[in-house]
Amino acid sequence: MALIYIEDNDPWLTEYEACEKLFREIMEQLTMRERESETSQAYASLSANIRLRIKQYNREIYQLKTKVEEASKSRTITIEEAERRTRQIELLQSKDIQLQKLYDSRTKSLLSNRNNLLKSGTSAFADMGTTSWAIDDDDDKPIDVQNFKNYQEQVLQEQDKGLEELCKVIERQKEIGQTISNTVDQHNEIIDDLADHMDMTDQSLINRTRQVENISYKDRTCGYWIIIILLFISIVVVALL
Repeated sequence: MALIYIEDNDPWLTEYEACEKLFREIMEQLTMRERESETSQAYASLSANIRLRIKQYNREIYQLKTKVEEASKSRTITIEEAERRTRQIELLQSKDIQLQKLYDSRTKSLLSNRNNLLKSGTSAFADMGTTSWAIDDDDDKPIDVQNFKNYQEQVLQEQDKGLEELCKVIERQKEIGQTISNTVDQHNEIIDDLADHMDMTDQSLINRTRQVENISYKDRTCGYWIIIILLFISIVVVALL
């Protein structure tokens, strides 16, 4: 059985190309993330965006696979075409594994560094007074613990900045919501006024219509009486003659 869609207009191929484009965009963002510091706000923002796009990429692969299976069952496409598209989907799945590895590698590295700092700090406190302490003449604190504290302070500062930005966004959304609510109330008042005016106008039209009907009825009756009087006069004149 021949394909229903012409190759250039096949929606499945269009979705496949969109999925490949999404893969390239994710790779570009991963490259951009590699240039950022792990504690920076840009790094956190890129990580969140990449995670969402990877989920979207997985959904699109699943949709492509489902459509191939449905087309194969309904015999909308040939067996050879179904196999070709299945291989293309497998290629996309292998790229998905590549994305997951690239995304997780930096994340695991960050977690590993944190764990090492925690372990080094714990070991330093446990072995107080031994050679595990890196003491010099100017500073009696261990270097690893101090670095860890500095790192924690930096992370907390970044989180505080993020919370402040989030608070500002929420305040702006609240103001927008209040403005919309006030506008809706004003529109409701205008609509109520229009409804009252419409009711008054309808009643006025009804009254005017009744008046016109009465006047029209009286006009017709008056004409009839004039005709009757003229006929009566004519009969009298004829009788006299």
